[in-house]
Amino acid sequence: MQERFGIAAFRSRQQALKLEAALKREGLPVRMISTPREVALGCGLSVRFEGQDAPRVLAAVERLRPQNMIGVYDVENAAGRTKLTVLRR
Repeated sequence: MQERFGIAAFRSRQQALKLEAALKREGLPVRMISTPREVALGCGLSVRFEGQDAPRVLAAVERLRPQNMIGVYDVENAAGRTKLTVLRR
């Protein structure tokens, strides 16, 4: 089974929660998840979003300029392997 989504990973739990709240206010279906071990840095929390929402999430990140962000990634899980693609650092 293949699964594809995006994440915004942070070094700070507080900053992850702030971005999650901002994106929810914009009507995006986001939620908090554990940061995939492939990112392996930070507070352990990331904001998960649907892949098709990446342009809106990137625009919000650019506008809000959250601190302590590790990056925004496209995540693809297939056959037990996870592939990360950097969308923004």
